[in-house]
Amino acid sequence: MLTGLNHLTLAVSNLASSLDFYTETLGFIPKAAWDHGAYLSLGELWLCLSVDTVSAGNDYTHYAFTIPGNQFEAFVERLRAAGVTEWKRNKSEGN
Repeated sequence: MLTGLNHLTLAVSNLASSLDFYTETLGFIPKAAWDHGAYLSLGELWLCLSVDTVSAGNDYTHYAFTIPGNQFEAFVERLRAAGVTEWKRNKSEGN
């Protein structure tokens, strides 16, 4: 029986810039790295960055992170200051 989710893997075209973004901008912690990939963690989530051919799609695949509501706007401003483009503003019903 499954007991959880071990990790997620993201295809990236540039490992160095991806590592910089996930660690410096989003606060992930580097755990292991090799020529064509790296493992990072954030809380209990493990993320693998893997150099691969990246293809743009029109699907709704996405990753959602948890942040306290009172820190959200400051974090959005931090992302904008880092040059992150807001794709669209999502709001969930409820809290």
